[in-house]
Amino acid sequence: MESLPELPRVAQLTDGTYVYTQPAAVPATFQGPQVVHQHIHQAGPDRTVQRIALGSGVGAGAVAAGVYFGPLLVGVLTAIAANIAVLAFLALVLGWGVHTVVKSIGSPHGTAAVKNVRKARRRR
Repeated sequence: MESLPELPRVAQLTDGTYVYTQPAAVPATFQGPQVVHQHIHQAGPDRTVQRIALGSGVGAGAVAAGVYFGPLLVGVLTAIAANIAVLAFLALVLGWGVHTVVKSIGSPHGTAAVKNVRKARRRR
C-alpha cells in the first residue's frame, strides 16, 4: 500500500470553486490559481458583413446562406481560375509546338512570307 501515490485532494479556491490538487503540489500557504496569460495568434472569424446585413434588415436566413455559400463560392471561383490557367498553358504549349513544326518544315513560300513580314516591319 505504501507504493501507491496519494489520491488527489479537493481544495476550495478563493472564488468558491472546487479543484482537484495533488497533496505534494499544494504548499502550506495556498493562495489560489495563478493567472496564465495565453496568447493565441489566430484571428477569429470576421463577422462585419453579417453584422451590417443584420443591421440593414436582411433576415438571419440570408446571412446564414451568405456565411455558408460565401466560402463555397470562393472555392468554386478558385477552381475555375485554376482550370482556365491550365488551359491557357496548354494552348501556349500547343501553339509553340505548331510554330516549331511549321518553322522546321519550312517551304520557299514560307521563307518568302517571312522576308516580306520583316521588310514590312522595317518600313514602319
